[in-house]
Amino acid sequence: MEAAVRTQEVNPAKLAMLFKKQFELCNVGPGQTVAIVSDLGTRREYIQAAFAAADELGFDIYEMCVNMIPGWTKVGVPTIGKCKGTLEALMQCDMIMIFHVPLFAAWLRKVMDNKVRVQMIIDAPDDLEQLQSPPGLKEAVLHAHRVYEHSTNIRVTSKAGTDLTYSRGEYPVMSQYGMADEPGRFDHWGVGLIHTFPNEGSAQGKVVIQPGDVIILPYCRYVVDPIHLTIENGHVTSIEGGLDATLMREWLKSGQESDDDRDPYALSHLGWGLNPQCRWDSIALYGDAPERSRAASRCFPGNFLFSTGPNSQGGGKRTTRGHYDVPMRNCTIELDGTVVVEEGRLIDPKMIVPAVRR
Repeated sequence: MEAAVRTQEVNPAKLAMLFKKQFELCNVGPGQTVAIVSDLGTRREYIQAAFAAADELGFDIYEMCVNMIPGWTKVGVPTIGKCKGTLEALMQCDMIMIFHVPLFAAWLRKVMDNKVRVQMIIDAPDDLEQLQSPPGLKEAVLHAHRVYEHSTNIRVTSKAGTDLTYSRGEYPVMSQYGMADEPGRFDHWGVGLIHTFPNEGSAQGKVVIQPGDVIILPYCRYVVDPIHLTIENGHVTSIEGGLDATLMREWLKSGQESDDDRDPYALSHLGWGLNPQCRWDSIALYGDAPERSRAASRCFPGNFLFSTGPNSQGGGKRTTRGHYDVPMRNCTIELDGTVVVEEGRLIDPKMIVPAVRR
C-alpha cells in the first residue's frame, strides 16, 4: 500500500514573497552582496525565489553549489574551503544564505568572525511560511539570552525522574530568533531558541527521556519507551531502556573514533525553545521527513533541548559526529534557583510571545 503524502499548502508562487520578507528581516538591501551556498539536493524553487526577491530589493546575489548532498546526520562536515577560492569569496559577502547545516564546521566560524552573517534554510515551504519569525520573538529570545548568560548553576527536573545539574560560563550563550540581521550572526529561518554548552565535566545526574519526547537528530521520531541516562562528569555513562535506548547506544557508539573515545557521550548544547509558531506535534501532523521537523520540533515553547556530542560551535574542541538532539517535554528549568520553565511551560512573561495565525 502506497504511503500518503501531504500536499504542500504554500502556493509555490508565494515563495518569492516569503524570501523577500526574510531578506528584509535580515536587513539586506541595495549595495550588499548575498552568496547562496546550495548543494545537489537544494530545492531549485528556493534559489529562484531568492533571485527574484533580490531583483525586487535591489541587491547583488549569486549561487555557489557544492558537489555533494550534505546529510542531516553528518554535522560538522566541511562543504566550503576544499575548492580553492570558495572560502575567500564568501569572506567578502555581506550575507551567506546556506541550504544545508554548516554548524560545527571550521569555515563557519571564520566567516562569522569576518562579520559575514549566515542565514540557514533547511525546512519545507509550508514551514518557512508558518514558522517565520513573528513580532516579539527577537526581543523574547534576547531577554532569555541575557537571563541565561547571567546564570551560573542550572538544574533541570521532571516528574519522570530527570534531575540534571550543570554549570555554565566557560562557553557563550547562543541564541537564534530566525533571522541573520546583524554582522557576524548565524541564524536558522523558522527557529527561536537559546542554548549554551555546559562547563567541561560539570554536568551530573539523571536524564529520563519520555515517550512523546522527540529525537530530532538523527532519527526524527517520537520516543516510544523511556530512556534512562546517567550523567557523570559531563558524560553519559549509562543508557538503559528498550528500543529507543538501543538506538541511542548504537548511534553514539558508531560515532566513536576508537574504543576509548568518549566525545559522542559528552553533553553538548543545552537550552530551551521559545517560538510560538513551532509545534510539538509536527511529526504526528506532517510525518517524519526531516524537512518538516527540523525547526518545528526543536523550538516549541518550553521544551528542554538536550543533546550530546560536539561543542566546537561554542569554541570547544569536540568535533565528533556522534550528535544526538532531543527536545524534551514537561521539564522544569531553574537558573540559580529561579524557575524560568515549569513543567514545559514558559513562566517568565518576557519570554512568552503570542502566536500568529497564518
